[in-house]
Amino acid sequence: MKKIYLILILAGTLLLDACEPKTKKDEDSYLQPISDRYLGQKPPGLTPIAFAPGIVSTEEYFEDGNTFSPDLKEYYFVRHGGKYEKPTSMVIRYENGNWGDEVETDIKYPVFSKDGNTIYRGNKYKVRTDSGWSEFKSMGSPFTDKIIMGITVSNSGTFFFDEFVFDEFERPDTVGAISYSRRVNGEYQPRQKLGEEINTGAWIAHPYIAPDESYLLWNVKREDGYGDSDIYVSFQENNGSWTLAINMGDKINTTHGESGPKVTPDEKYLFFWRGYERVEEDGSSFWVGSPYWVDAKVIENLRPKQ
Repeated sequence: MKKIYLILILAGTLLLDACEPKTKKDEDSYLQPISDRYLGQKPPGLTPIAFAPGIVSTEEYFEDGNTFSPDLKEYYFVRHGGKYEKPTSMVIRYENGNWGDEVETDIKYPVFSKDGNTIYRGNKYKVRTDSGWSEFKSMGSPFTDKIIMGITVSNSGTFFFDEFVFDEFERPDTVGAISYSRRVNGEYQPRQKLGEEINTGAWIAHPYIAPDESYLLWNVKREDGYGDSDIYVSFQENNGSWTLAINMGDKINTTHGESGPKVTPDEKYLFFWRGYERVEEDGSSFWVGSPYWVDAKVIENLRPKQ
């Protein structure tokens, strides 16, 4: 009889455990230890610092891109300058318990699906196959009638993306806008442009949507900014509306340009690019800049109090 009671208790425990909702800690259990993530770099606090100095962030080159794969075992970035006459995509992989050296890759500015099996870029996508990655395919309507530089997808499959119109000389307008498209019954709905609380300013671009769609990050040049483009955040209300855009402050934004915000797949750190246009004595100019990172608590610290 005691054995029967024990079996019933164990069965009940397993049932309760199966019914227990998964936490973020559970979802992260498959990742490598914190000390081995992020190229083994010491994580920052609430003040941004250059990411991986001497490895990714250098004085010699221009680096941007900043993308970790969902399992945090691949880091993608783009390097330009010096021996890299054209922007060159690089990847650093975590294998056999160690991070390797950077190597060139044909995967540029990837945006991964949650499961890591799809890569989005602009209005195209490619899928993982047994032999590698497929060729890029069109995402179809409503993503193909305008130029998209930055695209981001939530866990529910909703896409947020910027859009630009090009003139006859193939120059983009300097305004831009952020729109979204939800999937309903297997089909993506016509894009919906977000309101003026987000779409105000110039060079509105590079959105990042939180996995649960609770906040949106993007860069834009506004009159209340600190100089060039700044990073802003807006929080989604319970009724689906968005709060007025909030400049992320002088710790994140400077007189230089800040752009391309995104949060690591474990939602612990905010990455972005910071740089400026350097003008030489002969009048020539070129852009310099590097990726920066900061504790993602800086986002929640800006959430309006209820």
